[in-house]
Amino acid sequence: MVPMRPFRFLTLLLAATACVGAASSPAYFAYIGTYTGHGSQGIYVYRFEPITGEVTSIGLAAQTENPSFLAASPHGTNLYAVNENTVGSVSAFRINRRTGGLTPLNRVSSRGASPCALAVNHAGTFVLVANYGSGSVALLPIEADGSLAQRSFFAQHTGSGTDRSRQQGPHAHSASFSPDDRFALSADLGVDLIYVYRLGAARGPLSMAGSIGVLPGSGPRHLAFDPDGKFVYAINELSATVTAFAWNDGVLRDIGTVPALPQDYQGPKSGAEIEVHPNGRFLYASNRGEANDIAIFNIDALTGRLTPAGHTASGGRTPRSFRIDPTGQYLFVANQDSNNVVVFRIDPLNGRLTPTGRTIEVTAPVAVQFVAAE
Repeated sequence: MVPMRPFRFLTLLLAATACVGAASSPAYFAYIGTYTGHGSQGIYVYRFEPITGEVTSIGLAAQTENPSFLAASPHGTNLYAVNENTVGSVSAFRINRRTGGLTPLNRVSSRGASPCALAVNHAGTFVLVANYGSGSVALLPIEADGSLAQRSFFAQHTGSGTDRSRQQGPHAHSASFSPDDRFALSADLGVDLIYVYRLGAARGPLSMAGSIGVLPGSGPRHLAFDPDGKFVYAINELSATVTAFAWNDGVLRDIGTVPALPQDYQGPKSGAEIEVHPNGRFLYASNRGEANDIAIFNIDALTGRLTPAGHTASGGRTPRSFRIDPTGQYLFVANQDSNNVVVFRIDPLNGRLTPTGRTIEVTAPVAVQFVAAE
């Protein structure tokens, strides 16, 4: 008998693990945040069955203005949404885990204009919101009932970048927490910086821990940690590139930048979303402009460096955002300008994407958030 190569054994093991996971997967609610005013009324909810890939519409979950980014509490009890308006705010909802319905709790100021991203820390005690229009971030404490208190911390970014049309001033475009909840991060598209804040105790005062720049004119947009918390990846909107960083106790170290577009692409560049697969082996990034695709990368587990592994058409126009489902089997792409969310299956062995044939028709989708159903 010929001995099996270690890599081949690992490949078969991963495939078997994926099958077992699929057989025991619970149902999820997929919440879709939208831009309102052209036929959409707010946040829509769908029931998703990972075993079959079936997606069923439940309807409008909450009527609210421009919920362009969503984040759920760690235990799936509450959902938070930015209201991307000139006078920005953040809305809090209680989730009915049986029906998928949302009950409004309250709405508070984001302390800035056009909030475009938010995150809940892993302890479920704070929401960090990034205000694109005014280039600032605010920390909002979460009350015991899931509602939001007024901000406990506010930071105004300053400066400008080399792109005179897009970087006249700061534009905070992301909000995230480190895996240990000791730090908060925000990428600022307008000043080509990623800010790192240290999270304090009690009501969560933040202090500046440092910042790191990307190549001038890149415009960092969103960030993603790898599952082990060793690396951070930034999708740069203006240059359509991905920059990898090593992460060590609040310090970022640049380890390289790679293009997110095919080598022969000549059209406008507009990187949008980024996410690392739960297995830590693959990274995905979306390209808007004329590309309308999802870039796939392999991640070196030791160094964190990225190797391009192909592109898949997004199935629509302007893939503003996407989300990998909690089982790691599917990727939902929100195509803003073609009014659809396209569902792809992820190959667990090589990370490639294959359309499932299932498409959600919804006006101006811009965000996807999964919550386990009861």
